[in-house]
Amino acid sequence: MSEIEPSNPIPQLSASNIDFTDTEIAFSAKTDSELKKMGRLFGLMNKSTLVNIGSKLGLIAIKLRLPFVDYLVKNTIFQQFCGGENLMDCQNAIDTLYKNDSLTILDYGAEGKSNEEELNSVMEETMRAIEFAASNVSVPVISTKITGLVDNDILIKVQNKEVLDSGEQRAYDALVGRIDNICSKAAELKVGVFVDAEESWLQDPIDDLVMDMMAKYNTERVNVYNTYQLYRHDKLEDLKAHHKMATEGGFLFGAKLVRGAYMEKERSRADEMGYASPIQPDKKSTDRDFDLAVEYCVRNHKNIASCCASHNVESNRKQAILIDELGLDKAHPHFNFCQLYGMSDYITFNIGRAGYNVAKYVPYGPIRDVVPYLIRRAQENSSVTGEMSRELSLIKREIKRRGI
Repeated sequence: MSEIEPSNPIPQLSASNIDFTDTEIAFSAKTDSELKKMGRLFGLMNKSTLVNIGSKLGLIAIKLRLPFVDYLVKNTIFQQFCGGENLMDCQNAIDTLYKNDSLTILDYGAEGKSNEEELNSVMEETMRAIEFAASNVSVPVISTKITGLVDNDILIKVQNKEVLDSGEQRAYDALVGRIDNICSKAAELKVGVFVDAEESWLQDPIDDLVMDMMAKYNTERVNVYNTYQLYRHDKLEDLKAHHKMATEGGFLFGAKLVRGAYMEKERSRADEMGYASPIQPDKKSTDRDFDLAVEYCVRNHKNIASCCASHNVESNRKQAILIDELGLDKAHPHFNFCQLYGMSDYITFNIGRAGYNVAKYVPYGPIRDVVPYLIRRAQENSSVTGEMSRELSLIKREIKRRGI
């Protein structure tokens, strides 16, 4: 993602010596009051029943436009997991991250838009984010969602190979124009674009579009990245097939690797509609395919730029160790790590301090637009066995170490 020098050059550690329990490094960007507030919030989020009830009530309150909701959300989960309500608001988070050896990936939090005005507005905001990133040496990448650029029903029809009527075809053509404008601007300004993955019933046309954009804009450097959700049992093979397409087509391949974000929704829909679930049979299978994807990308780094976008300590450690074992430059722009802003600081900042390219994925946008994202984060955190408890225990350890 970046070839910039670390903000605080220090003796670099080998991967085997990274201590992911070093809380002094992990929380060095937090003041005492911020750390205690984070501890209280994560303590609440560690209670899955409370999170589920709060999520449902939060969505209702947002729909009813209750006056106290914006204030409550802004001073709790929004402050923890978002950079701000607009690009300029994000500058403080960007600067703080950079001082602590982390880059920033900007993500405008709009999704699920449908009318033409809203869709064009998302594209225009994404273009502004690219220009903003180009002016910030510590923002090498922005993220975008195809579901913020077209009505989802169009994607479903394209995936099902249904014939589009004239209006639907115009809407699809407009999507192609929007994503092309985004990728063209990014290539011009040398800013990367991560295109998010979506639910399986939307993903095929997204894959096709992103591969088309790679063929057009990844000829000299990797500007466009597709996202692979390895909790799907078919995505490791898709990753390899897309890499083969890129190699045969004479362009570079970009891949962001994630475990995935829609597992329960995927399984429920498969059960309701009577088709085989695309989700792996168990966590072990997901972990296996994720780590195999990491290894595949690192070993093929000459024409793959990849990002290990994971909150799993062992997967991050695996990529770091593999880079070291192969004798490769840990700051090579084709090797990247990423975690969500406000989460897994013990991973991000310890990797950054060791000299690897690491970034925080920083969402931003009007509070009401990003609430669906925030609710997913809260539910994800409370449902991931051991992860929230681990982070909370490290926060408590740092509070004790500081004597506060």
